Amino acid sequence: MIAVMGATGQVGGAIARKLLAEGEKVRVLVRSADKGKTWKRAGAEIAVASTDDTAALTRAFADTEAVFVMLPPVFDPAPGYPESTAATTSVRTALEATKPGKIVALSTIGGQVDRDNLLVQLHHWEQALRTLNLPVVFLRPTWFIENTQWLLAAAREKGVFASHLQPLDKPVPMVAVDDIAATASDLLAGKDSTTGIVELTGPQDVTPIEIASTLGHLFSREVRAQAIPRETWEAEFRAAGMQHPEPRMRMLDGFNEGWIRFEGTPRRGTTTLETALRQLILHKA
Repeated sequence: MIAVMGATGQVGGAIARKLLAEGEKVRVLVRSADKGKTWKRAGAEIAVASTDDTAALTRAFADTEAVFVMLPPVFDPAPGYPESTAATTSVRTALEATKPGKIVALSTIGGQVDRDNLLVQLHHWEQALRTLNLPVVFLRPTWFIENTQWLLAAAREKGVFASHLQPLDKPVPMVAVDDIAATASDLLAGKDSTTGIVELTGPQDVTPIEIASTLGHLFSREVRAQAIPRETWEAEFRAAGMQHPEPRMRMLDGFNEGWIRFEGTPRRGTTTLETALRQLILHKA
């Protein structure tokens, strides 16, 4: 049995679907029984559990050969990151109690960086799970191509791809969720015996200009990349409802300045930018 957190999200859902398609026994963790109905029809076992219920997590992780664990995304964390700290403690406690045969923990590019930014939550996550006397693999994917979903409407309707990643001609490592799911499922099912850290990116780095060009091709119209000035970010994020935009701004600085980077040489997936964007557009249609 393989337990998968985050099954209603894009990464956990893709991993669970991949494992089920390959004939593995899968237990998906969902926050409510209603959210588990689709998974039950797909052949998965359902466990209702969340990071704010350590006892439920412990029951969900029990009697498993492998577990995929992740932090619930917190894009507007309170100072000191109390949300991810509490979630980390809960997951670690459940893992220590159940001792699964293998743990694949979702982390991030820059997971080694102890510098304040949005992704430092995952650095702290890694540090906490490393204290377990259990086999843990940290999967560190780079920027998701699927993050582009929030910018599709402007590209389609206005012909503009607005980018916080700058300069616009700087190649950025990006990866598709399908490649993350393929890598994670192989690790969980024992097809890949790698231990320690697996860093993951796509077949080639891409620039914001190349993303705009690809969207233009897919939308059959001209789409131009446009840099969002750094001095406007705080007002932009606060207007969108964020109360604490500074960690997100520092994360973007980290990508642009190069201090959020891979620790070693990453694996390269096979899903191209065009393929991932085409699938994203079809999904959003």
